[in-house]
Amino acid sequence: DPNDLEKSLHDVFVHRTPASEVLLKVGEIHLLPATIDLAGTEVHLLTRAGREYALARALDPIKSDYDVILVDCPPSLGVLTINGLTAGDEVLIPLQCETLSHRGVGQLLETIEDVKAYTNPGLKVRGVVATMFDSRTKLGRQVLDDVRTRYGIEVLEPPVPKSVKVAEAPGRGRSVLEHAARSSSAEAYRTLAAGLFDGGMHEFA
Repeated sequence: DPNDLEKSLHDVFVHRTPASEVLLKVGEIHLLPATIDLAGTEVHLLTRAGREYALARALDPIKSDYDVILVDCPPSLGVLTINGLTAGDEVLIPLQCETLSHRGVGQLLETIEDVKAYTNPGLKVRGVVATMFDSRTKLGRQVLDDVRTRYGIEVLEPPVPKSVKVAEAPGRGRSVLEHAARSSSAEAYRTLAAGLFDGGMHEFA
């Protein structure tokens, strides 16, 4: 329960609490948890010099302890997302396979170019992770083809199928891999992960 946490990512950003003191072990992974307090973090960061590097600085002492670090960025293109992009090596772009859902991709790619110019020149776009894909219709494939053509970026295979199991999982406080391990969506995520995490050190934003 997020309400029971003594410390969260907000403390790392605002109070400069070492990330190692906030980490939670959940199964085989470690989490830097976020709570509702993170909503006020962006306002605080706006007044701080070097605000774009806050996450990178926080992760630097612990990054060598991990093979892969995933940074789940908010959907907006504010200071928190810029922090994620500045700290990352590569970007994975989740995209729902629905009409007009890809319009935000262009804005994100422009932001990535700005980040490369000013704070993280080595940042690369790894590709699009397609979600909510419905193989029974042409729409999903048309959206992905448009993304490839319009933006020239790779759409990673396989797309994650639309599934009620995926929708149910967050409400139960579990990932789809725990909630429905044998579902087609869980299998798609496992296949994607096997292709992405090749044993090297990565930070994905």
